[in-house]
This record gives sequence, structure tokens and C-alpha cells, in this order.
Amino acid sequence: MKLCRIGNVGEEKPAIIDEENNFRDLSSLINDFNPDTLNFSTIDKIQKSDISSLPKLDSNSRIGACISKPSKFIGIGLNFKDHAEEVNLPIPQEPIIFSKFTSCVTGPNDPIIVPKNSNHTDWEVELGFVIGKKAINVSIDKAMDHVLGFFLVNDVSERNFQKTKALLGTKEKDSILLVQ
Repeated sequence: MKLCRIGNVGEEKPAIIDEENNFRDLSSLINDFNPDTLNFSTIDKIQKSDISSLPKLDSNSRIGACISKPSKFIGIGLNFKDHAEEVNLPIPQEPIIFSKFTSCVTGPNDPIIVPKNSNHTDWEVELGFVIGKKAINVSIDKAMDHVLGFFLVNDVSERNFQKTKALLGTKEKDSILLVQ
């Protein structure tokens, strides 16, 4: 099942991509994809529906962020050996967990704002996943029972700001870290 949100910024409609690659309007089944509605019950409701009877949306419409008003965005840093070597850092003994502002979640073709004075904006394509139900102390063999779905992430960072900020510590009172 391929879900998306279609429309202008702030006016997106929840949609599904059918077998002929048509965007079908899901707004008769669900108001939007957000933390309150994006769950296993919603997926079940969509699966039980006759998708072919839903109205088609314009295939030239903007594809929006996969979710509106995400509650959090958590990343894993240096999550593969080549990346640690590329940035000349030791391979971590355990995952480096960090969060980003949820405003970093945008549509795949939306503009990326590069910070003023940026000189090393870097990007990576990552695999993201949505947790569909509460998960605390979940065993490895049960972990996928909590994953609702997957999405692609265009992870953009200003590497020089990250490195400079880490080196400056608190010496520069007016230096700020700007990362999308």
C-alpha cells in the first residue's frame, strides 16, 4: 500500500496510489495522516475499502509531506561504517540517537532552505519508518509488529555548522546551529 498526501502546502489530502499509479482521494475515509490517525486501524479501514471507487486526484499535484504535524522526528547518527569513515569519526559502539525539528518533514520536491553562510550542505537518502503503536522494551523478534510503514527521507545537514558548533562549545555566544 502506497500512501501519500497531495495538494498545496497546508491543503494536502490523504491519498493512496492505486495499481495503475493513480492518486486516489482518501479524505472520505480519513481526514489526514497525522499522529492521531496514522495507525493500524486506519490501515485496516483503507484495506477493506474499494479503492477504485474513490475519486482520482490530479497526477500533477504537489506531493506533500507524508504526515502532518508529526509528534517527533528521531534519527540514528553514523548508522553505517562508510559514513563514520567519510566524516573521519570513530564507529560508535552504540547508536547515536538525535532528534530534529519536525519542520524538517516536507514534500519530496519542496524547496530546501540552505542556511546563510553554509559551505558544506550535505544530503543523504535514508529509510525512515513510522511506529504505529506504543513500543516500550520491545524484543527484537516483536519489533516489526510495531512498524506501521516505511518512507524515504532526504536528510539534509550543514556539516560545517555541526563540526564548528561542536568545536566552539560555549565560546561563541551568538553562534547557532541551523540544520534542516
